[in-house]
Amino acid sequence: MESGTLTIVLPAYNESERIGPALDELFGYLRRRGPLARDGAPGAGRLPERIDVLVVDDGSADDTAALVQARPEAQPGPEGSGPPQLTLLSVPHGGKGAAVRAGMLASSADLVVFADADMATPPDQIPLIVEALADHDVALGSRIQPDGSDMRGSQPLYRRLLGRAFHFFASVWVVGDVQDTQCGFKGFSGTAARDLFADQRVTSIVFDVEVIYLARRRGYSIAIVPIRWTDRRGSRMRASPGLAFRVGWDVVRIPFLHRRVRRAAVDPRPGLDR
Repeated sequence: MESGTLTIVLPAYNESERIGPALDELFGYLRRRGPLARDGAPGAGRLPERIDVLVVDDGSADDTAALVQARPEAQPGPEGSGPPQLTLLSVPHGGKGAAVRAGMLASSADLVVFADADMATPPDQIPLIVEALADHDVALGSRIQPDGSDMRGSQPLYRRLLGRAFHFFASVWVVGDVQDTQCGFKGFSGTAARDLFADQRVTSIVFDVEVIYLARRRGYSIAIVPIRWTDRRGSRMRASPGLAFRVGWDVVRIPFLHRRVRRAAVDPRPGLDR
């Protein structure tokens, strides 16, 4: 699909310590890029001519919003020209899923990508998602590499064990053979983004599962895109019985929330589309 505009959505909650360096890294990459990202590296793909960055402040209690607004990229510039622009969208605290949903629906771009605000996935992976969206409606970043290695191996053991248990449950119940539902790096055509996120109901950390479920059920073409990723310390997620119950309950209720969504005639089988 032809794409002239791209919005990069960054959900942020109390990210005052990390948002500045992350935006430095992101805008530094966007300014350095040439006609081909990564100096024409194979498979890098072309980036759209117009790229906007949208930080969604999820009701932060720290200086996240002020730091974003003070950046030079956030200042007014000539319409349609100049460096990539930065916009802040402030919403009441509702969790990562709610923040991503707000950002995705606020964009009118041809392509929309959301990424973690700590840049755990480096910006030079964006062209890989954009390239996949040339032929697909949805592109899911995956920390599992073509050789089977898993970049999540750097996470603490308890996180890896919990992740495996979650994946088994989610794959059996809702997402099928998508092996890395929780990678915080996903892209959508603008049409697919506005369609899918308009119907998103889950606002917890497993909102990705709901969006993948909806995309499969509606028959959107899905690509799995292996990406580089680094475990950035500083996550506020803490394993607890309460979190486990919330996650489990949200996964269980997804098919019931969307029981009226008609299943597509052809299952796109995203796990096979690499």
